[in-house]
This record gives sequence, C-alpha cells and structure tokens, in this order.
Amino acid sequence: MAVETRIIHPDQLEQAVSLLRQGECVAFPTETVYGLGADALNAEAVAKIFAAKQRPADNPLIVHIHSREQVAGLVKGYGQSVEILMEQFWPGPLSLILPKGDIIPEIVSGGLDTVALRMPDHDLALKLLKKVDLPIAAPSANLSGSPSPTRAEHVYQDLNGRIPLILDGGPTGWGVESTVLDCTCWPFRVLRPGGVTVEQLQQFVPIEVDSSVTGNSAVEQPRSPGMKYKHYSPRADVILVVGNRVPEKINQLASQPQYADLNIGVLAPSEHADLYPNLTVLDLGPRSQPKIAASRLYHLLRTADQIRLDAVFVEGFAEEDVGLAIMNRLRRAAGYKVVQS
Repeated sequence: MAVETRIIHPDQLEQAVSLLRQGECVAFPTETVYGLGADALNAEAVAKIFAAKQRPADNPLIVHIHSREQVAGLVKGYGQSVEILMEQFWPGPLSLILPKGDIIPEIVSGGLDTVALRMPDHDLALKLLKKVDLPIAAPSANLSGSPSPTRAEHVYQDLNGRIPLILDGGPTGWGVESTVLDCTCWPFRVLRPGGVTVEQLQQFVPIEVDSSVTGNSAVEQPRSPGMKYKHYSPRADVILVVGNRVPEKINQLASQPQYADLNIGVLAPSEHADLYPNLTVLDLGPRSQPKIAASRLYHLLRTADQIRLDAVFVEGFAEEDVGLAIMNRLRRAAGYKVVQS
C-alpha cells in the first residue's frame, strides 16, 4: 500500500526521530549519499528498508552510529588496529566489518556472522543519530540497482509512495558510498572502495584489495553492499571505455549504425568536452580533480535518464586514490561492459 512521502527540512528533525523510534524507515543525508535508515535492532523495521528498495535479502546493510562507545554493544570484539582506524577516520566515509554481536538481527547482516559499522561525517546525520540514540541500519535511499541518491529529489524520484519521510540536508559531499573494509581477516581487505582511499589506509595498517573491486564480474556471496548485484545503473545503456585513445574510440563507437537513431551521451572530463561534437556531453569536472567527478557521478547518471538518453559512454579513470572508487562504480553501472581503446 502506498504511503504519503513528505520532505522535511533540518528544523523539523524531531519528526524523523519520532518515526525511527516507531519502527519506520526515514531517508537522511550523509557525507557520501542519502541513506534509508531504520532501527538496526528491530528486524521488522529493517524489513521495511528491503521492501521499499526492492533489495535482495542477501545484500547486507551498514549500521550507522554516532559514537565509538556504541561499538562494544554491537560486535564481539576487535583489536588495536581497528581502534587506530576508528581514531583516524571516524567520523568519515569508512565502514568497518567486524564480528557481529548477537543483538544484531540476521536481516541486517544478510545472514553473515559479521556486521559493518560506520560513523558518518555529516552534522545533520550525526544530530539525527544522537537524538534517536539507536544504531541505524541504512543502505542508499534508492531503488535497488539504480544510481545512488546524492540529493533529496533523487530519493523522491525513486521512493515516493514507498517511505514516509525524507530529511532534506542538501546535496551530499563525496557522492560515492563509504569504503568498506573487512577487519575479520589479515591483512584487512577492502571490499568496496570509497572516500577513504587504499593509500590512506595503508599508512596505518596492512591492506589488501579484494579481487572483486577491479574484477569484471560480481561475487556470489556478498560480504559487503555493492558486491553481487548490478548497481548504480540508469535506464540508459552504459558503456565504459578505457585505454590510451578513449575519445577517438567513443566517437568511433557512437558512429556505428546501431546508434544511428538513438540519443547518445558521454560522461567526460571538462578538458574533453569539445572532443564530442555529435554527442550530449555530461561534464564530470577537471580530470585532475577526481573528487569532483565522484561527487557528480550519480547525479549525471540520473540526468542521462531525465534527458532521455538511450546510451551513455563514459571515459575511464586511473585506478588510484578516489579513481579506484569511481571505476568500481562505473564497472557495475555498465554491467561490466568495458571497451578497451
């Protein structure tokens, strides 16, 4: 049954607090993307997240907290290396996978014996978490598989009639989801790259990058969101192009007969905008500033649908620092369709 979806502003925060305490789900901003939150200790409340998003049940959730003091009550223990990472990167876009405490319902962990925790670096999110004073399970606030929402209107586009409330905190900052780090193995393993980079983590602890991060296929048993299913995809067909002659390859591909009667676009850095005279260019920002590209990525993928593009070519990025996260999302958005130039 459809519900009325209301958008509220920060001065109406108590409405979100009340609904969360009543076992409802509420969309709220973080520094990465908008999340769809519910009481992580209430299995029935969490089930409403899966229903609203049409999310597969084996796709685990990340639990959001407002203080490190909450951690001990949610997990079965962790070592000094985890303490160091919490000290260095919390609050911030880093989710730590730890042994799950018995208090965490199985629906949150996707049936795994672990749970991912993070403390968002966003004033409004932290204020909400402190006021509700509950651990909040929150995946991205979108229909499962579509581009993650970085603005309240993105949430409304996907979830209008499915959730009661959206807390509008303006555009998010990072634009890609948090880094997910498995701390139950050694060395620790990055399962999903994000705002905290591999290079930053390696300054403090030994780090491996899971093969799925740069691989060309999904995993069967996901230990982190974004590992198994096609994600971040607009309705338009996405084709990722990599290599040394990317603009030439994209123009060549776009001129093929199969695209003759279609609306074709390209996601490209600002410096290359003039290289695509026959395509609709969506500007990712300067190539030297991949953080801008990360912040714009999902909004531009949604824009591709709004302007009714049939297919979108995307210029690849160097897989270092934030570029690793961008390429991880683009592979999945493209359904692993990657063309070498």
